[in-house]
Amino acid sequence: MWAKTRVAIAGASGVTGSSIMNALLAVPERFEVTALARPASLEKSQYIEFAKRGAIVKAIELQEPSDPLVQALIGIDVVISCMTLRALQEEMALITAADKASVGRYVPSFFAPCCPPRGVMLAREMKEGILDHIKTLYLPYTAIDVGWWYQLSLPPLPSGKIQPKMEYSTTQIIGDGDLPWALTDNRDIGKYVARIVTDPRTLNKMVFAYSEVWTQNEVWDALERVTGETIPREYISKEELLQIIWHGRAGTNSPGRPPMANLAVAQYRNLLGIRGDNTPEHARYLGYLDVKELYPDIKATPLETYIEDAFEGRVKTVYS
Repeated sequence: MWAKTRVAIAGASGVTGSSIMNALLAVPERFEVTALARPASLEKSQYIEFAKRGAIVKAIELQEPSDPLVQALIGIDVVISCMTLRALQEEMALITAADKASVGRYVPSFFAPCCPPRGVMLAREMKEGILDHIKTLYLPYTAIDVGWWYQLSLPPLPSGKIQPKMEYSTTQIIGDGDLPWALTDNRDIGKYVARIVTDPRTLNKMVFAYSEVWTQNEVWDALERVTGETIPREYISKEELLQIIWHGRAGTNSPGRPPMANLAVAQYRNLLGIRGDNTPEHARYLGYLDVKELYPDIKATPLETYIEDAFEGRVKTVYS
């Protein structure tokens, strides 16, 4: 009988946070789980449900590394951040508090496609700034990237049975659609994290945790095969993406759409479908450990299973 690993999660009610919470709460003999919630969020249905399933829900402000925040982290083995970059100040405060509380491992809010640390994507550069802060404190860490979600990889079906969130999803074929991408069912993220955060081999390392590798053309073919529907193929070129990126960096954009939003989406699409960064091979070059080599026993959800679930209405669109 091993001692429980005590884990605190910030951003537990989001898509990634919920996946991790679900996986950890499913094995109460292995984990004691604390959700760090803003006081204004305590009545969220997700936190109420987490508490019913055995989680400790703590109301705490994260704007600064205050004494109450440090005290909340004392005795915690692993802190996991699932906050977005809009909460960058809070993440920096959480890192400082984790260091003061002598937390055993900090998992920053990466959980994104693999790409080089600088020069490709502004969001990645901001995340590297988070990792730089961790390293200046010599705080033990594990950074986890997960590729591109299945949930953001499908175009809409003519029947309307699958309707992705268009502004976030790769509903257009990028370039010629033949570059491979690492894809992940976001429901799988939690089971990867549960193994990674208790593994001494992953301490002070980056891990690439993905489900399968597909090209966009293969994804479209699989979607047509599973659903029996014919899907119109709309393309976006390298030149069109670079134009959007240029306008985003210049601060100009279409009315009603923040420049940064268009920039981030265009840069994601560029690294996925034009540059081809998001592959296990590139991840190994960049120094990541590969989840498939670490845990060959973990069974990832096949893309076609996810398509069937989405087509039959067993899963809902993310960010809806």
